[in-house]
Amino acid sequence: MLSNKEMGRTGLGLVLVGSMVVLAGGAQAQGLGNSPYSRIGLGEFNANTGGVRQMGMGGVGLAAPNAVNVNELNPALLYYTSRTTFEAGFNGQYKTVKNATASNRSGSGTLGYLSMAVPLSSRWAAAVGLKPLSAVDYESNILQAVVNTPTGQPAQSLKQYRGEGGISEAYLGQGFRVAKGLTLGFTASYVFGVIDETTATTVSTADNSVSSVKVVERQHTRYSDFAFRAGGHYRKSIAKDLSVNVAGVYSFAHNLKGQQTNTQERENADGTLTGVPTTISDGRGSAFVPALAQVGVSFDNEKNWSLNLDAAQQQWSKFSNFNGTGPALSNTLRVGLGGEITPDPGSVEHYFQRVSYRAGISLGQMPYQVSGKTLYDRSVSWGFGFPLPTASALESTTISLGFTYGVRGNTDVLNASLGTSNVQENYIRGQLGITLNNRWFIKRRLQ
Repeated sequence: MLSNKEMGRTGLGLVLVGSMVVLAGGAQAQGLGNSPYSRIGLGEFNANTGGVRQMGMGGVGLAAPNAVNVNELNPALLYYTSRTTFEAGFNGQYKTVKNATASNRSGSGTLGYLSMAVPLSSRWAAAVGLKPLSAVDYESNILQAVVNTPTGQPAQSLKQYRGEGGISEAYLGQGFRVAKGLTLGFTASYVFGVIDETTATTVSTADNSVSSVKVVERQHTRYSDFAFRAGGHYRKSIAKDLSVNVAGVYSFAHNLKGQQTNTQERENADGTLTGVPTTISDGRGSAFVPALAQVGVSFDNEKNWSLNLDAAQQQWSKFSNFNGTGPALSNTLRVGLGGEITPDPGSVEHYFQRVSYRAGISLGQMPYQVSGKTLYDRSVSWGFGFPLPTASALESTTISLGFTYGVRGNTDVLNASLGTSNVQENYIRGQLGITLNNRWFIKRRLQ
């Protein structure tokens, strides 16, 4: 059987092992709630997943140009920005985390993203923004018997694992029209963030003959580096009121450099330190983030509906953490299908015909494998875009809502005698998006 330290470095670190498991409420971090899966690697990595519009369509939209929202999912789509556009997203989540023997519920909310897109010419547009890239947010306690203790002195160890923080991305993207129907785009990002992880161990016996001093190991990692992404999009009319779009985005692999400090300290039962914390290591290094390839195709009638299919693949088997080693992860494939329809965008008498209705489904492999079996993230999504009645040719405001219900992992029992099982997350996520469109730089005429 692997030690607890080894389990933290492999997919088995996702399994809460012991004679008794307690799933505790986690820190808020970037809004995951308590997520044991974020203990592995850089946390839960959500590279290039788009905003509130994409969330409502099952996370798709690589090949779906839009003149209302910021098209940061694919920088090549920025060309379709017709007015200066501000957009902000706010996230909320409620989830249940469980294994075969215990469960925990938690909720969280946070600012999701900020973005602004500006048309710079008839062939060129740009966008800047800030969004989360990964999140670490977990807390779990493991109580198990200590082996090889003297006869008549059974002892137990309590392992407490906590992690919080995450990595964010500040980006500058540009999209150009290079030929009829063909646009290209490029995004440069500054990636930064802090991840704090703690492992606390307490050993005790029934007669208290063994000291209950808690040994706490803390790891503080601060990341900062640059990353790059390129995209392309081609649009062609294939029939009256019907166009096809194809697109691709490639996020280049890169080393994410940073500074990591590992310390150890001892605490009494009341939480006071028994001495000065000891610095175990303090130095610079990097984590290798693998490339992400995304492709998409969509159909639309250029007026009020679109149907989209996206796929994404990331080579997580090439991932290495800060010290250049594992954990052993697997490549992932994600597929999403979704669309949107606005019954009558120009309707004056019927407001709800101007509302955009969105829906989609998604199936994705998770990079973690337990006992050689792949874990999946399955979800359904829906959303709405509500234009305010004050909209005009010069400016408009749209309030968007996106919702996702999903299931991640499973609760399969791995070893009944040891009480080990996988972890499953049932979640419902919501996002509120506010989009402001304004026509800037208009030459005014004297009457």
